[in-house]
Amino acid sequence: MRLLLIEDDRSVSDYVAQGFAEAGHVCDAVADGTDGLFQLTRESYDVAVVDRMLPGLDGLSLVKAARAAGVKTPVIFLTAIGGIDDRVAGLDAGADDYLTKPFAFSELMARVNALARRPPAQEVQTVLEVADLRLDLLSRQASRGGQSVDLLPKEFALLEVLMRNEGRVVTRTMLLERVWDFHFDPQTSVVETHVSRLRAKIDRPFAVALIHTVKSVGYSLHGPR
Repeated sequence: MRLLLIEDDRSVSDYVAQGFAEAGHVCDAVADGTDGLFQLTRESYDVAVVDRMLPGLDGLSLVKAARAAGVKTPVIFLTAIGGIDDRVAGLDAGADDYLTKPFAFSELMARVNALARRPPAQEVQTVLEVADLRLDLLSRQASRGGQSVDLLPKEFALLEVLMRNEGRVVTRTMLLERVWDFHFDPQTSVVETHVSRLRAKIDRPFAVALIHTVKSVGYSLHGPR
């Protein structure tokens, strides 16, 4: 792993950096908060270990600024400030873990390893687009070719499922489960009825159809092929 240590206490910094090196990891050590932020925003690290009381820029401000800049690197605070409110403030600032001094290096290493194993955070998708069809999940607005399309709640949910599975076949059973929360087949034409209504709104007014029936299986939404 490549690790960043931001710690102004020389004895602590040397001790931790040596431990990381002995464990086979590369560690960049920085003693100033401002320099630490510079490193964190410009270099790629697996985990950053940050003290809270730092010259130049304190640890809380450093982490907040890094998160505001889009830095996703996991951060663990390593600090003598250990009150409950302090730990909450650290986590609220954007840290992923919090360890108080005095500490055992074995615990710090275990926590660093745990953070490094976490899958990278994924961006939350708020807009779905297929060809000229657009679905805004926050505003709950749909449009095609720049023209607004008014959808009822179930129509919106149905379209969202189809768009999230662009190019894949979505079966009738899958739609019943995901849109109507039916975990059995109620033997109704509710899916077919809503698909027909949806087509009337997003396909028929336009030259190219996006919703396609897969006979005896279900439906697939995709652009021209």
